[in-house]
Amino acid sequence: MMTKTDLAARLRNACAAVIAAEQELTEIDSKFGDADHGLTMSKIARAVTEAVDQSEGGIQAMLDDAATAVMSLNGGSAVPLWNTWLDGMQEAAPEGEEIDVPGLQALFAKALEELNDMSGAQVGDKTMMDALIPASRAIAAYAGSDEDGLFAAAAKAAAEGAENSKNFVSKFGRAKSYGTQTIGTPDAGAMSMSYFFQGLAQA
Repeated sequence: MMTKTDLAARLRNACAAVIAAEQELTEIDSKFGDADHGLTMSKIARAVTEAVDQSEGGIQAMLDDAATAVMSLNGGSAVPLWNTWLDGMQEAAPEGEEIDVPGLQALFAKALEELNDMSGAQVGDKTMMDALIPASRAIAAYAGSDEDGLFAAAAKAAAEGAENSKNFVSKFGRAKSYGTQTIGTPDAGAMSMSYFFQGLAQA
């Protein structure tokens, strides 16, 4: 069983991992995008951290606060996508202060479902989904009973997915116009999602 405090700590670590990668994400995004992904993701991560720090309710309230904080930001396409993902999480989250592995699985399944409805991107389209879909599948398939194992499996799948995005041609956003030139560079959105999951895996 995981407490709100435990989950809050993991979310802070996830945000810290994204903020630490800002320069790298900017560099990747400068090749075929607007060069603003690092900055946008740092803004998102800081907004989530602040919301987590200030949230006074249970797990659902904390995730709702995080989604709301992201929604109020100005930024690239990542802002509505992350808002939708976090909002999906809160929809399936318990109101209380504890969550178990099936609860976490429900939370990430709902989050992916909501984002799928909005994004429509699949693995191979070179977007954040290249990391998120494998991570979500790893969470759904996890048969253990402790959250450490669940987040470790998700982080591994997200990292492999982000690395794999190097092999694809961009099908969304500005990078789309570069066609096969985008092969060999990972997707910035997949990388930031992967860093987020690396951080979640740190208790």
